[in-house]
Amino acid sequence: MAQQQAAVNAALLEDLEYRGLVYQVTNREELSQKLNEGPVTLYCGFDPTADSLHIGSLLPILMLRRFQQAGHNSIALVGGGTGLIGDPSGRSTERSLNTDDTVAGWTESLKRQLSRFLDFETAQNPAQLVSNYDWLASLDIITFLRDIGKNFTVNYMLAKDSVDSRLANGISFTEFSYMILQAYDFYKLNRDHGVNLQLGGSDQWGNITAGLDLIGKTGGSGAYGITMPLVTKSDGKKFGKSESGAVWLDRSKTSAYQFYQFWINTDDSDVIRFLKYFTFLSREEIESFEALVASQPEKREAQRELARQVTRIVHGEEAVGSAEKITAALFSGDVTQLNESELVEALQDMPTTVAAADAETGLIDLLVDTKASPSRRQAKQDIESGAVYVNGVKQSGIDTVLTAEQRLHGRYVVLRRGKKNYFLVKFE
Repeated sequence: MAQQQAAVNAALLEDLEYRGLVYQVTNREELSQKLNEGPVTLYCGFDPTADSLHIGSLLPILMLRRFQQAGHNSIALVGGGTGLIGDPSGRSTERSLNTDDTVAGWTESLKRQLSRFLDFETAQNPAQLVSNYDWLASLDIITFLRDIGKNFTVNYMLAKDSVDSRLANGISFTEFSYMILQAYDFYKLNRDHGVNLQLGGSDQWGNITAGLDLIGKTGGSGAYGITMPLVTKSDGKKFGKSESGAVWLDRSKTSAYQFYQFWINTDDSDVIRFLKYFTFLSREEIESFEALVASQPEKREAQRELARQVTRIVHGEEAVGSAEKITAALFSGDVTQLNESELVEALQDMPTTVAAADAETGLIDLLVDTKASPSRRQAKQDIESGAVYVNGVKQSGIDTVLTAEQRLHGRYVVLRRGKKNYFLVKFE
């Protein structure tokens, strides 16, 4: 059994490195031996800066999942305490401080969200979910300064990238202290929960090593850190942003269709790397998609698989089917096959015009009202040239009047001008 576990852990480290998920690691050989000896307990922290995580947090979440699947004990820490302070890492300006009630609400939202990715109940090694508010809130300032703060020199803290990068513009004592609070988290979890390993993004290296130093100075040992790479896109654009803003893991903030579209629009130069990062496909499967990208890039098979896999992980199988149905409907122009929720989801980023429920409007007027056509003259030309569609049906009559019977689900009319310009009319 021990040999079997050692093989699993050797495969885990090898797989993480193949996928490019290990950016920095402390004492790699010693950590490898520790993993082979049996399950380790590890954690990764997520500060509540909003009521949902976005896809920038997906990489560390899936790392916790990979370790859990390999038989280790994963802890997801929500920063209910540190979220009240704000992490200066990776930022050029001070974060806005939020109220206790706001952060507490966001903390609960993140706990619910994380429970979708890690098995907290049925696994032989169930994951744990904790909030550092539980121990940071009860700290008194004198004890903290005497017992914890004395282990950090100002020179040591100034040398960390998260602090050094902010010195030119200034950093408050509040954010300056963040490093010590995160170090205390690692120390506390190491002492009380036997945590051996902390995971984090590459911008967390200074905070992780501060925790290792604190553990060492207070008599602890056998603790390690791993950072993951900062996810970037090959074109230099920021990862995790779409035209409508951040890509969230909460379906009410980023619909499953929008989420699916973000991944399916991945560039050829990024798609294999993202398959390695964000899916659990085997090396053989990834290499087969790599060959397809090289030989038949126009088919975008790798992008479709990436979109399916990540949407399934985040939103479930039903969401994949719905997103693919919406994609097919918009590609063909036939939106009549969509149910009401799918129709609204498909067109939520499209220009929307609200009309009176009892209105029967001429097509030319509607084209102008929705700004699908800039003028009545242009609207007539668009209709006559065959560029105008109502609910997927090409229109040819300039005197056409839209009736209540033509409304989808009794409320909606979908105008399309050309191949891709959609406009939603909602009758209320």
